Formats: sequence, C-alpha cells, structure tokens
Amino acid sequence: MAYLTLLYDKKDRVVFLTLNRPQQGNLLNLELANELGDACRQINEDDGVWAVVLAGAGDAFCRGSDLSQLYAAASEAISAARLRELNPAAVASQAMAAVNCPVIAAISGAALGAGLELALCCDIRIAAENAQFGFPEASQGLIPGGGGTQRLPRIVGRGKAAEMLLAAESIDAAEAYRVGLVSEVVTAGELLGRAEELAWKIAALGPIALRYTKEAMNKGLELPLEQGLRLEADLSLLLHTTRDRAEGIAAFLQKRRAQFRGV
Repeated sequence: MAYLTLLYDKKDRVVFLTLNRPQQGNLLNLELANELGDACRQINEDDGVWAVVLAGAGDAFCRGSDLSQLYAAASEAISAARLRELNPAAVASQAMAAVNCPVIAAISGAALGAGLELALCCDIRIAAENAQFGFPEASQGLIPGGGGTQRLPRIVGRGKAAEMLLAAESIDAAEAYRVGLVSEVVTAGELLGRAEELAWKIAALGPIALRYTKEAMNKGLELPLEQGLRLEADLSLLLHTTRDRAEGIAAFLQKRRAQFRGV
C-alpha cells in the first residue's frame, strides 16, 4: 500500500518504516499517525516480517505532534475516547507498541514529545551523536499524550524521568546512553547501517521465540514477579509445540545454523 507521509519498504524479513515529513521535522499529524497505525497492522498480519526499523527522513527523527485538530475539537462536547483518537501521539504510540515483532528505532536529530514517545514504544533504540531527546510539553502547558509519563520512568528510572518531564529538559545522545534510554550511540553516517545490521541479526533468529520473548518482557513488567515467571513458563511451554523449536534443537545437536520458518 502506498502512503503519503510514511515510507514502507519490506526487504525479505525486515520492514523499514520512515516517517516522511522532513520539511515539517516529521511532526506527527493525524494522517501520519493513521498511516503508521495501518502499517503496524499490516506488519502484524504478515508472518514474513520478523523485524522492523523505524527512522525519520531528513534531519530529525520526529519533533513532536501537530495538535491543531485536537485543539479545534477540545472546546467541543466530545468524549475522552474521541479526543484520544484526535491525538496523533496517542494513535501512533498505541500502534507502535502493539507491533508483535522486535522494533529498532534509529534516531537522528530531534526526538521530542510525540517523537520520543514513539521511540519509547520501540524495543531497541540506537542514536546518532546529534540526537536530542525531551518532553517540552510542560513548557507549553501540556502533558505528554502518548504514554511518555508511563514508559519513560520504566526505562530511565523515576528520578531522571521526573527531571525530563517536570523541568522540560532535553538530553543529548551521550546522556541518553548513560541513563539507558538508548543502547548505542554511533555517528550519523553509521546510524541506518547499524540499525539494519542489527535488524538482520534479529531476523535470523526464531521469530516465534522473539515474539514470545517480547510479550514476556512487556507484560511481565506490569506483573508481580511470580506472575511474570508463570507467564514466561507458559510461553516457553507453547514454544515447545512449534516446529521452529524442534529445528533449533536439531541445529544445535548437528552443529549447524538453524533454518527457522516461523511455524
């Protein structure tokens, strides 16, 4: 499917998504958010997609949201659910968080507000040296609307998250690496190549095992330890019923590379 504000490029088992509003700093408007939602649904319905790379065209990952439609509707007597539907950050973040395979964010330039929220929904974040991260919403009399207040503390801890959210302070790539917001910092020229390299490495692994691992991590964070361990055990048991699990064992015993099929 052709999109107007999003590039969707599938290469074998990897999908490359690119926010494509470079002249607007890839600001999330409803059109882009809805196209991203459609792309994420397409990914989940395609068993041939084993990894995703998300990037932004131009010199910014995403500078935030275009809230003009939300502001226009805010004075109307509409429901909270409808307001959420008009919030690009909420629409895009919900879609990205629901992708069932590993997602790598390749972040160059600004990842602010909704842009940072979108990155927080990804599983792995790699930053270029010029990357900047922040939530300026408080300086605008706003609150993050795409999960930023919930996901950021879970990744960087409450103290650092409070500093970024309450003081509206941005951090650079080096600080983002120090606090665990990103797992790696590379030069701008190396960014997409490194993200692609990691995506191909992931796409060579067992796709069902990857989905179950992602589910166990994400859901387990919301559960008491004992329930999280039970979830992990249940998913492990399910995995043992797959052909990929049998192939993994056979490849190990035969000292060869496994040929996973996603079944």
